[in-house]
Amino acid sequence: MKFSLGHLPAQPTALRDTTFSFIASLAVADIAVGSLVIPLAIVISLGFRTQFYTCLILSSLVLILTQSSILSLLAIAVDRYLRIKIPTRYGDIVTQGRAYMAVCMCWILSILSGLVPLVGWNNLHHGNFSNSKEIVCEFKNVIRMDYMVYFNFFVCVVVPLVLMIILYGEIFRVIRQQLNRRAEATCDGEKYYRKELRLAKSLVLVVFLFIICWMPIHIMNCIDFFYSDYKIPKFAVYVGIFMSHVNSALNPMVYAFRMKRFRLTLIQIIRRCMLCNPMVATRCPTSAIEGSENIAVNL
Repeated sequence: MKFSLGHLPAQPTALRDTTFSFIASLAVADIAVGSLVIPLAIVISLGFRTQFYTCLILSSLVLILTQSSILSLLAIAVDRYLRIKIPTRYGDIVTQGRAYMAVCMCWILSILSGLVPLVGWNNLHHGNFSNSKEIVCEFKNVIRMDYMVYFNFFVCVVVPLVLMIILYGEIFRVIRQQLNRRAEATCDGEKYYRKELRLAKSLVLVVFLFIICWMPIHIMNCIDFFYSDYKIPKFAVYVGIFMSHVNSALNPMVYAFRMKRFRLTLIQIIRRCMLCNPMVATRCPTSAIEGSENIAVNL
């Protein structure tokens, strides 16, 4: 599934829009988490012996890839907000080029945030590893917990989460206004309600999954940092790490399978790749396209 999402940009032009640029970035981040971060997390958890900076680079790579997933979620929230808030000017403001720039900025910020430990905010001197040729490679041995709490959690997780909640709250407000106006002006209020309700459920699900999957490990980091005398069971830590990575497996299902156009295209891709059938491009009725653009939601 993730393989298909990662390769969708080469598919029909119907999906080559600004929203899909952000979803494709999220898919790439999720693929990286599944193929690199999880194996690296397992290797690091084994506690093999290596040079300090080798272990630090591996740990920083984990931070970069997981952060890119979070920023991609935020980018999608901003994009959806603009689609709902300014539907008539959205196409002029959010061009394909600007969408690509935003995607690049997400990855640049992720790389910069993950490289912070490499430029000094690490345990090289704090952990008395200066004279050690080799160390036991564990995440906490090389990454300082104050970095994980103050910078990685409060800045890189809490801030995006708060922004997403604010954006989604504003989206709900605008949706209610649209539904009220359309219900009074047309007889298709129920149809619009179904579409907007589907979007609302998706947005609630996104925020809910984000909180459920990411909060446990960061809360345990805070407990470990502020209450160092309390020892958190390793099993609980592993469960927290696992849940944070599970979020990347759930994202494609939320953002792709709950969007009708993406779901239909994925079915076409599967048929083409697995059954060697040619992909026949189909066109939605004009009225459906216009209705979709009027509410600025591609569901």
